[in-house]
Amino acid sequence: MKKTGMIAPGATIGMLGGGQLGRMAALAAANLGYKVHVLTPEIDSPAGQVCAVTTIADYTDPAALDAFAAAVDVVTYEFENVPVEAAERLAETVPVRPGAEALRVAQDRLREKEFAANLGIGTAPFRAVGAADELAAAIAAIGAPAVLKTRRMGYDGKGQVKIAADTDPAQAWAAIGGKPAILEGFVTFDMEVSVIVARGTDGKSLCYPPVENRHVNHILDTTIAPAAISPALAAEAEEIARKMAEALDLVGLLAVELFVTRDGRVLMNEIAPRPHNSGHWTMDACVTSQFEQMIRAVCGLPLGSVARHGDAEMKNLIGDQAHDWAAILADPAAKLHLYGKAEARPGRKMGHVNRIIRKG
Repeated sequence: MKKTGMIAPGATIGMLGGGQLGRMAALAAANLGYKVHVLTPEIDSPAGQVCAVTTIADYTDPAALDAFAAAVDVVTYEFENVPVEAAERLAETVPVRPGAEALRVAQDRLREKEFAANLGIGTAPFRAVGAADELAAAIAAIGAPAVLKTRRMGYDGKGQVKIAADTDPAQAWAAIGGKPAILEGFVTFDMEVSVIVARGTDGKSLCYPPVENRHVNHILDTTIAPAAISPALAAEAEEIARKMAEALDLVGLLAVELFVTRDGRVLMNEIAPRPHNSGHWTMDACVTSQFEQMIRAVCGLPLGSVARHGDAEMKNLIGDQAHDWAAILADPAAKLHLYGKAEARPGRKMGHVNRIIRKG
């Protein structure tokens, strides 16, 4: 019998994925009286370190999935590359929030662009690319500069290559491993922003304000909350997030990354149906953090206030930057969050620091 209805405190939340987003969601769940059971192939995962139960298994292991479903009251996930088939199998027994459709769209860059376009939401110009000759035709249609991205997987700049006017299509195609891809035209933008929208089981939604995201080497470095954009542009960005969440019938969180162009447009770039790096500032600057909001949404509880205590800045700690923890803690205004990862590798997100830069 499939479990339905409000999931009351004391129940067990199933978490697919053992990364830092799962860790912070599990800590928020514990504050609300829930236990978290994480399923991950990773030993000593950041989430596993703080969860009540950890199952070490592959996401495609049917026996592990069935046992996991029987042991939890609702399932969510902390990264969007969970196999859709796993979510569908779990959903036969237990609510999975967000559902498999959100995964299906977010896992494929072409599908998410087409999804946005079908809703009348602006994006960069794009073309599907399945072979080197198709890439040449796509470049001719879109022009250069552009960027070639694998449709699936790849993040923080991985799985993509820039296309210039003199780029050899065959070499570019080989550089991404000859995988199904999407060519996106370059967008001249003033700012990259993101909006996180929470949507409950009752269909009600709340948005955190748009924030500005600044990247270094294709990895998010700093988030500034709120973004310095006009109220009209902020409202448009929030409406895009709400529209996409509603069209997906999403329950949980949806992060929407956007470009604010120099001519005043807001264009959707990518979505993620989970907590997002650009929402970490909410942990110390909002009445309800993105992680608590996620737990409230997937358990069918009323959503919490998104009011903020002030303007804030989040700084990622990448690689060896996490070794500066003593100096960070010496600053009484800094709120340090470390993820429990044993090895600080270049490009690896090890933690973050939040600061309220102006009181509300």
